[in-house]
Amino acid sequence: MGCSTSRPRTAGPRHDDHAGGRIRLRRTQRAAPGRTRALKSSSANCYVRFISLDDMVRNLKAAEGAGRLTSKLGSYLRPAVLVVDEVGYQLLERAEANLVFQVISKRYEKGSIILTSNKTFSEWGQVFGDEVLATAILDRLLHHCDVISINGPSYRLKNRLAAIERDTDAA
Repeated sequence: MGCSTSRPRTAGPRHDDHAGGRIRLRRTQRAAPGRTRALKSSSANCYVRFISLDDMVRNLKAAEGAGRLTSKLGSYLRPAVLVVDEVGYQLLERAEANLVFQVISKRYEKGSIILTSNKTFSEWGQVFGDEVLATAILDRLLHHCDVISINGPSYRLKNRLAAIERDTDAA
């Protein structure tokens, strides 16, 4: 990944050690592919920030209301890797989508972004409440990227569904 800082830096409220580097993740915000890449980045001494889109928007709105938007934007611009989970889980209002655009636009060609989403790119206009804004966001994201599309059953439900099947078969 090419990151090099004098020491590993962390973000978030919880430690997970991996290959000598550390990344802090919130238990409810773990997405397997994004987390794997983030852990690899953290072991390369990169500053990684992991947050759900909903939390990021909430933080940006609060900072904007308190007159601290520039400072809060900086907290999303500093990391070498920004992992944004659950894009599309909640639909955004136009003002919220504009805040997301500011983060994406300011990070463009300056820092890596990993996004996890259960929405196709064609659905992002609905997610961001505006087709033109969604296109501008996608334009910046897709310019220098690798898209990893994972289709199949939910990894979160896999073990639970297998257990339910075993219980049903046993009864």
